[in-house]
Amino acid sequence: MTNILNADLHCHSVVSDGTLTPEALAERAKSNGVELWALTDHDEIGGLQRARDAAHAQGMRYLTGVEISVTFLHQTVHIVGLGFDADNDDLRLGLQRTRGGRKERAMEMSDGLAKVGIKDAFEGALKFVGNPELISRTHFARFLVETGACKDTNEVFRKYLTEGKPGYVPHRWATLKDAVQWITQAGGMAIIAHPARYKFSPNEEFALFTEFKGHGGQGVEVVTGSHSAAEYVTYAGTAKEFGLAASRGSDFHSPLESHTELGTLPYLPGGLTPVWELLSARIQ
Repeated sequence: MTNILNADLHCHSVVSDGTLTPEALAERAKSNGVELWALTDHDEIGGLQRARDAAHAQGMRYLTGVEISVTFLHQTVHIVGLGFDADNDDLRLGLQRTRGGRKERAMEMSDGLAKVGIKDAFEGALKFVGNPELISRTHFARFLVETGACKDTNEVFRKYLTEGKPGYVPHRWATLKDAVQWITQAGGMAIIAHPARYKFSPNEEFALFTEFKGHGGQGVEVVTGSHSAAEYVTYAGTAKEFGLAASRGSDFHSPLESHTELGTLPYLPGGLTPVWELLSARIQ
């Protein structure tokens, strides 16, 4: 397999904070020409069997996937895992611990929103949750759009759900070391997701990549839905600098919310090692 492959290795279903089932995502991916697909729900692998069955029913090749929330330098960073053994006990227990505390955090968010006149936000957000263990800011955002408090989810995050705003409550996630080792010890590859999204200084970003690689991380998302064309070039350079493989994924959540459709990203730039080349033995 080469760089010229329509691989979409980052998307979300109703099992975390997406709005489509794994089956609907597989069908949508196939209709957009995806050849290799992974479902990467947040801190949850409960949808993977359905995703694999659906991918095979659509005639697509498939990799196991997950996106793990990590706290690094007081920021939330996402680490995508691909090609791991989904039955690995350490990975399963680690993800279970990471999911813990989301309900308590969500109730605090609801209390904060109530103080600025937005009542019953917790109950409202639950209507949009496929998996109550994974209630998140995205579910609150959908509730606020439904009630007309904001015109879209971007406005919700800007006004209510980022640091310093009424509905923001920080959460302590897994450590970078834990997330990378859960993935790699389960036979998979750890990948830094959408690195341009983080608000790190150049020195902090260097520290992230250095520590990530030191723990056994092997890849970085170069082409992803939230990166600009210039950022594709920037992180292609980062991949080369740190000797990392390059990944590609839309980060698709919803037909109405996502900027990038499944399977519609540009191909990876030349001169990079695609993650699927290193994961060829793990493709199902």
